[in-house]
Amino acid sequence: MAVAHFTTRLPDPLFDAPLSSVLEAGDGSLLGARIAADGQWRFPGRDTVPGRYATALLAFEDKRFRMHPGVDPLALARAVWTNLRAGTVVSGGSTITMQVIRMARGYRPRTYREKFVEAALAIRLELGTTKDEVLALYAAHAPFGGNVVGLEAAAWRYFGRGPGELSWAEAALLAILPNNPGAVHPGRSRDALQAKRDRLLRRLAEEGAIDGAELELALLEPLPDAPRPLPHDAPHLLQRLASEAGGGGRRYATTLDPSLQRLAGEVVERQSQGLAAMGIRHAAALVIDNRSFEVVAYVGNSRWGVDEGTGYAIDLIHRPRSTGSILKPLLFARMLDAGEILPETLVPDVPSQFAGYMPENYDREFRGAVPASAALARSLNVPAVWMLRRHGVDRFYDFLRRMGMSTLHRAPGDYGLTLVLGGAEGTLWDLSAMYANLGRIGGGAGGTMEQSDRYLRPRLLAGEAHESTGTAPLSVGSAWLTLEALVEVVRPGADAQWRVFGGGRRVAWKTGTSYGHRDAWAIGVTPRYTVGVWAGNADGEGRPELTGIGAAAPVLFDVLNRLEGDAWFPRPEIHLKEVAVCESDGFRASGGCETAVARAPRESRFERPSPHHRLVHLDPSSGLRVHGACESVHAMAHETWFVLPPGQESFYRQWNAAYRPLPAYRPDCAATSPEALAGGPVDFLYPDDGTRIYIPVELGGRKGRAIFSVAHRDPGATLHWHLDDRYVGSTTVFHEQALDVGPGWHAVTVVDDAGNRARRVFEVLAPADDRSQATRH
Repeated sequence: MAVAHFTTRLPDPLFDAPLSSVLEAGDGSLLGARIAADGQWRFPGRDTVPGRYATALLAFEDKRFRMHPGVDPLALARAVWTNLRAGTVVSGGSTITMQVIRMARGYRPRTYREKFVEAALAIRLELGTTKDEVLALYAAHAPFGGNVVGLEAAAWRYFGRGPGELSWAEAALLAILPNNPGAVHPGRSRDALQAKRDRLLRRLAEEGAIDGAELELALLEPLPDAPRPLPHDAPHLLQRLASEAGGGGRRYATTLDPSLQRLAGEVVERQSQGLAAMGIRHAAALVIDNRSFEVVAYVGNSRWGVDEGTGYAIDLIHRPRSTGSILKPLLFARMLDAGEILPETLVPDVPSQFAGYMPENYDREFRGAVPASAALARSLNVPAVWMLRRHGVDRFYDFLRRMGMSTLHRAPGDYGLTLVLGGAEGTLWDLSAMYANLGRIGGGAGGTMEQSDRYLRPRLLAGEAHESTGTAPLSVGSAWLTLEALVEVVRPGADAQWRVFGGGRRVAWKTGTSYGHRDAWAIGVTPRYTVGVWAGNADGEGRPELTGIGAAAPVLFDVLNRLEGDAWFPRPEIHLKEVAVCESDGFRASGGCETAVARAPRESRFERPSPHHRLVHLDPSSGLRVHGACESVHAMAHETWFVLPPGQESFYRQWNAAYRPLPAYRPDCAATSPEALAGGPVDFLYPDDGTRIYIPVELGGRKGRAIFSVAHRDPGATLHWHLDDRYVGSTTVFHEQALDVGPGWHAVTVVDDAGNRARRVFEVLAPADDRSQATRH
């Protein structure tokens, strides 16, 4: 043995068998595992062994483990004597350390020479290893029947719990099982196995490890039946982590809450059954704890499937998809900080075209002008594009990157104004983190140790430090005002439905639907949690029912209604200031208008005076308008009037019954009025001067027509249309004309009965012309 001790080396590494990848929750419980490359359930080892198992193991395998140097001479002598008397090998006399060496050497055939080598290496192992480390090596690599290797895998496979939660009967069974691992299977000497376990339990009672009551209860416990399936609560996360690590077996300790993980998974799976009936196969959800800024639930897909053709194996939380309207709140918040809007500031909502781009609202309606907060709550597209045009695409692009959006791989100009309406792709991970930061900053960091002036990425792996991308590009005031606006989120056709979703609790939430109904988003923020949901088809197939409100919002509120509620974000008074504004339009009060008090971020500088209030001169007797060329100044009455541009006014008054159009001029004043001289109360909604128009061929091969639209302050006015000075018709109430126009430059003119006129020059492109900057009809 001495020769073997000095001439034999320990295997290096001691164990090189492939390991399972293991995913753990924040409390250490098992969320899932992937089988090792050799088909074994072999978990990465732990540094310690639970007390009950260690006590039972030593009582059964190696009583003097704590005293011998790796070899127990008394046990060897007893084994030799026993074997000689029996005439066959009955006892091996191996210590736990020697068994570790036997496992490490691949269970070589039992010979006297091999036994001496094992003994020598056992001594060598103990010279550089503590007893607890040897015990941990044994627990990690002992066979437990079938393809189960190691104590932890055995505890989960046979009892559905971790080794630290085993009862005395369960610990005793696993202590004896490596001695005969095949006996655990049903029908294979189970009576003998139970008798062996019970003898060990009685020995433990004799040694004082357990008392009489514990022994009595332990003896009543049955043996386990067939191995149980392992938990399967976050398979897409485990797959992603294992792939990023190169496929080798590792233990991944996460921040996930096991109860919330199961809850979110069950909600997504249940809701997905209803979505599947509409041809919507996939959904994903992410839950972030805003206080710790840790991910507590991660549902990468509606279910798990290894067949890639079904799309269920794809982790959709990190899959870039079109953002739809989900970025609108971030533009709103940024413009508040930039002093470009207040929540009450009116934003245009009229038919508009921007270098050939013509956004439309989801309901295909126009409201003329809406407060910025209402435009956000109703998710109106046209006002959002007007806001982005004012703020600037480059500035918003830079802001999104600073907020953690990692998928903006093209130049800002490539996205253009579509950036706020789904022209860019984002991941559920990034977008949920951006909203969580909105909540964290708006709540003044919610009392966490992190400061609200830092932008953080959520933590998923335990022990990781919070990664910061730098100073938060949002103020506390703008974040809070944005959250307040999002509490009022509604959608066309769903005004009652969302209140049912909300269950009466306050939630700042937003949905998004991508072009072609390919992606549905819903993200909600409370002081405690941020929940992000995506629904759709992994292959990008669109479905008519695939909308944020119809597909993603039910999942969002199903999760939120099961989470712990708390008080709403307190108003951050020190981060806000009061601003006097005109009540009608939310611009700074500039004299004459009825004022109201608005809140703005403390450091912002919103200085834009109201452009919609003007001093109007009236004939006191008739109430009609007059001017200095037709009436004495001393005979006039003067009043400040809220006046929108004609294009906005024609839609605004349809939605706002209290709006008062300007009175008409007194007949003797009309011809010489400033409006008559400047062009009057008529304005084109479409086209703008210089617009390039491409008119496609209609179905059936017929030549298409260009549609022109005009607004007039007088709802009863008649407009007379002229194309290239040729009369083409008249309109009342709704002023639209579909005109047959050939290629080239043209002029369209409209004139009302009072002689007020408006004119636009435009170009119709020939079929072969470049249409990249043209407006399609």
